Amino acid sequence: MVLDAWSLSSIEVTVISGRSLSQARSRELGKFSDEYARSVAVCELDPLDIKDLGTIEGESVRVTTTFGQVILKAAVSKQAPHRGIVFIPYGAWASMLFGPSTHTSGMPTLKGLKATIERAPQAKVPTLHEVMRMKAR
Repeated sequence: MVLDAWSLSSIEVTVISGRSLSQARSRELGKFSDEYARSVAVCELDPLDIKDLGTIEGESVRVTTTFGQVILKAAVSKQAPHRGIVFIPYGAWASMLFGPSTHTSGMPTLKGLKATIERAPQAKVPTLHEVMRMKAR
């Protein structure tokens, strides 16, 4: 892919997380299945944000927050338009980005976290085993 003059090296976004239908279907195959990883280790972006970043669907991107970072596959959101807002299905990969505080609710805040996304075409999305080892450190 050739970057055009309008491509940015990174974009600032707001991350939201939640369950997805494809995640629910693939979970039946097991959380260690390739299908589950493909449904959860993704970052859904607005089509114009993907264009601004100079990436394409399926390319690796690095998502960084104040709590951590993770490599995910870029996906074009079917819920667009929503410039500046990305969706990452709740799971081990999203947990790398959110803080541990539950604010006494028992569940961490999974909406409205500021993040930076940058292209990482050569980076590999970590497996669930790798994510678990990273979280254990």
